[in-house]
Amino acid sequence: MFEEIEHTADYAVRVRGTDLRELFVEAARGMNALTGGRPGQPSRCRELVLEAPDAETLLVSWLEELVFLMEVEGEIVDQFEILGLTPTSLKARLTGGPAVDVDKAVKAVTFHELAIRETGDGYETTIVFDV
Repeated sequence: MFEEIEHTADYAVRVRGTDLRELFVEAARGMNALTGGRPGQPSRCRELVLEAPDAETLLVSWLEELVFLMEVEGEIVDQFEILGLTPTSLKARLTGGPAVDVDKAVKAVTFHELAIRETGDGYETTIVFDV
């Protein structure tokens, strides 16, 4: 439900989901796929609560939290359980482990051309990552 797309200077993914939950999970999976990394052992579970003024800012905050875990904690999250989601708030349970086999580091999630659009099948967006 995600695909890497051509972008002039950075990396970008187009993400689709039948609902906002699936869109957020697929965005995280797409970002992970760009890095080439996977979680090792031992696994770690944590909860995350976020609030934002709109769905686009919430999506960027969600992905930035995952970037923070990778860059600062050295962890990759690969299991995402969305416990609650509105266009302005998110509660999730994340499970992952030490980052293994990371090819590319994502430095930041950008707002460049970011817009969550409703489609006939759910939602779609394009996310550009600074690498």
